[in-house]
This record gives sequence, structure tokens and C-alpha cells, in this order.
Amino acid sequence: MMEKQNLTMPLIIAHRGASVKAPENTLAAFELAFEMGADGVELDVMLSKDEQLVVIHDDTVDRTTNGSGRVSDFPLNILQGLDAGSVFSTAFCGEQLPSLAEVFERFGGKMLINVELKNYATPFDGLTDKVVNLIQKYKLLNSVLLSSFNPLNLRRAKRRLPEVRLGLLALSGKAGVLSRGTFGRIFPYDALHPYYSDVNETLVNKIHSLGRQVNVWTVDEPEELLRLYQLGVDGIITNDPQAARKVIEGA
Repeated sequence: MMEKQNLTMPLIIAHRGASVKAPENTLAAFELAFEMGADGVELDVMLSKDEQLVVIHDDTVDRTTNGSGRVSDFPLNILQGLDAGSVFSTAFCGEQLPSLAEVFERFGGKMLINVELKNYATPFDGLTDKVVNLIQKYKLLNSVLLSSFNPLNLRRAKRRLPEVRLGLLALSGKAGVLSRGTFGRIFPYDALHPYYSDVNETLVNKIHSLGRQVNVWTVDEPEELLRLYQLGVDGIITNDPQAARKVIEGA
């Protein structure tokens, strides 16, 4: 096992914000992550009916808001009229779904913003282009990392903005074998984002030998946090950034 002095602290990235203590993918969750000292936040973005960039994970609003229906069926102003906080806790009553622009305005340049491109159901829409345009508008090239399970999104982003940092998400188990292997020779990316249980010393060493990073999702268990830290991963995506940092700093 590697000695502690040979290890560097991985980036602590709050999964959908500090989602264990605030409603996921909201400004409240991102603000709390920032206050907790997270190095970054991970969030999900897709297009509204009027092709605005809205921050939400699911294809529908049912689970995280008081509304019902597909995100793509509503314009941004209607989506932002929904209550995205009360489902989590009445303390967050009235919390809105943010636009990506609002997140960039509030947190751009303050911490890493890992934007997952969530157009898996509509892979040929304009989502990637619009996100790239927004990065350029806010001059956040050094603050943003784009990630996706669809490597075509990453290729398109790279063509539009060659300097943008890219994370290739890998599904867990057998479903993610290609992403953890062959795709690395076909599609551009700067960091592999594998599921934590698929990460071992061989994988970390292989990705590092290619000059790429390993950012692992989604890790909350202390034993796994320590294991991944000892393997030398570069980033840990977690629902509780405060607890994760405490575990690793105490190792």
C-alpha cells in the first residue's frame, strides 16, 4: 500500500451540490458545497422546451419538484416556477431549478463546475453547442469540466472549443468496459469518471500512464473513500463533501 506522504489530496467534488443536506442541483446545494470547502460541484444540464440550459438530473420534473411532466415539454420560465426544494425539506420551500447561466454567474471562477451533458435521449440536439457558448460567454474555460456518458458529446465539444476539459463517464460493471478501455483510444478526454467499485490500482495506473486523471463517482462510504485515496485518484465525487474531506484528512 502506498505511503501517505506520497499521496496528494484528491479534489472533493459535491455530487449535484451538497445533496445530502440540500435539494440536489439547486443553488442552495451548490452554495452549501462552497461553504463546506468543496473544490467543485457536479451538476446535470439539459434543454428546456425553449432550448434554455436548465440544471436538473431527470428527464422529468416529478422526483425533484412539485410538478409533473418531461423537462423538454416546458419553457424555462415555467420550470423555474416549480418548487424544487420542498420535496427535500420544507426548509427549502420555493427553491428553484437554476439555469446554467445562474450557476456560472454565482460560482464561476470560485470552484470547479463539472457539467454533465444530459441529452442521452436526444443526442443530436444543440445542448453541447449551447453549453460551450456559455462557457465562452462567461470566460470560464479554466473553471469548467464537461462530462458525459456519450463520447460523441465530448468530441463535439472538443471540436468547438479545443481547450475545454473533458470527462468521460463510465457506467458500472460490464456496461462500462469500453469507456474504461477502448474509447480512450478513439475519443478525446482529460479525465475518466468511473464508478467507484470498478476502480483498482491497475485502472488508475493505466489512466495515469496516458496522462489523464481519474475522478470517481459517487462515494460516501468511509472505507471506500480511504481506499480510493490510497489508490491515488485525482477527484472524488460525493454527496457529502464535508464528511468526505474529514475522512481523507484524518487518514
